[in-house]
Amino acid sequence: MKQVRTPTQPKKKTPDRPASNPRPPRASKVTPAPPPQVPSAPPSPAPAPAGPGFAELGLSPALLGVLKRMGFLKPTDIQRELIPHALKRRDCLGQAKTGTGKTAAFALPMIELLQEAAGLQALVLVPTRELAAQVDENVQKFAADHPLRTALILGGKGMKQQISALRRGVEIVIGTPGRVLDLMGRKELDLSKIRLAVLDEVDRMLDIGFRDDIRRILRTIKHAHQTIFVSATLDDEIRTLARTFMHEPVEVNVSSDKLTVESVVQTYAPVEQNQKFDALVGFLKHENPTLAIVFTRTKHTARRVADRLRRLHFKCMEIHGDLMQSKREKVLASFRKQHINVLVATDLASRGLDVMEISHILNYDIPEDTASYVHRVGRTARMGNVGYAVTFVTSEQGELLTDVEKLINKELPRMDAPWVPAGPPVLKPPPLSQDAEGNERSGGPARLTEAAHRCNVLDSLGIKPVARTLGSRFRTARKFRR
Repeated sequence: MKQVRTPTQPKKKTPDRPASNPRPPRASKVTPAPPPQVPSAPPSPAPAPAGPGFAELGLSPALLGVLKRMGFLKPTDIQRELIPHALKRRDCLGQAKTGTGKTAAFALPMIELLQEAAGLQALVLVPTRELAAQVDENVQKFAADHPLRTALILGGKGMKQQISALRRGVEIVIGTPGRVLDLMGRKELDLSKIRLAVLDEVDRMLDIGFRDDIRRILRTIKHAHQTIFVSATLDDEIRTLARTFMHEPVEVNVSSDKLTVESVVQTYAPVEQNQKFDALVGFLKHENPTLAIVFTRTKHTARRVADRLRRLHFKCMEIHGDLMQSKREKVLASFRKQHINVLVATDLASRGLDVMEISHILNYDIPEDTASYVHRVGRTARMGNVGYAVTFVTSEQGELLTDVEKLINKELPRMDAPWVPAGPPVLKPPPLSQDAEGNERSGGPARLTEAAHRCNVLDSLGIKPVARTLGSRFRTARKFRR
């Protein structure tokens, strides 16, 4: 990015220059050197050296050959830590930053452990159709030298084709919970003999209401089996689910104290609501991104922003939940082939969109769910590449910005660029004070803080209160979308 302020690195100590006499200076005498010049973007990482990185994990020569042909030379942190436990058939709970190879972390041991022509043995559940298609594509590539068959089970596609694939016989089923339950109800999908169950992006599945569906699906597995949960974020609700359906799981957390990768340059721009579109146009013209995703909060905003961008001759399309599955696939194919370079999307595209060339992420609307920020930003800087993420924040959204900074454990610097309009500063809430017992509390009225904790039973189950307006109580049910 062309104008991004980054914090300077800490000063390093370097030894004094040697004096004119031949005797070397004392090692204890050091003087601090001036801070080095930090570029606006982190340097690109060096290519991973070739070596037996994957071989040390216990993978077979056939799978190692596939990885070598695909260019996988060195495992990522989540792959290095999770694969050995998975190969031992241990239940695993894995957390890693978005874009660090979590799919390979569970797909590689799954391919090693399954038997050929032994019927359905593995189930992979994912939250969205796009992620399901992405996982299916990756599994087929990894299993190129293994005669394992997969079935992609998701909505928006013809059910007859999916039923035919199941009747022909497959070893792996990859799908979304809704369609999986549908086929189970039709007696076309039998999970009683599953040996491996994988939940990818489990936090997102719980967020969008698949909690009960997941429990129903996992309870139907009667055979002794292995369970793997992987996600970018883990909370108490996910751990409670793991304790219910796992036996002494191994928890692997390689995201340390930060949920976003360091190679993403993250900033925010103070932009008022009526200035957002003009700021977006200035951003696209000034940065000239290779591929950019513009995230909006609603489908209506996505349609409106994309339509206005096309009128200004930007190569742009939108993707959201109201599009038919075939239309979604065409949009994503055009984006991957760079027929368009701007994709306006809702959080639908924050999961399962793995395009290495995405250079810029712009949060047109800051997400109310802070976990969504992590997954939005994770669409760039994939597998060590450098990326940029900018978030538009109005003067009233300082609290949302603070929540994001708390989650990622990083303070976002304000962006200074020619396209950023002049406006009032973003007001962040005051820091939390402490009560007599040392617990943090906000400085507002007690009734506002007590409302979120008025029910201990719901808190123990991890169910958070949902903000509702008076008008939401009188809205009619949304009609079925064809």
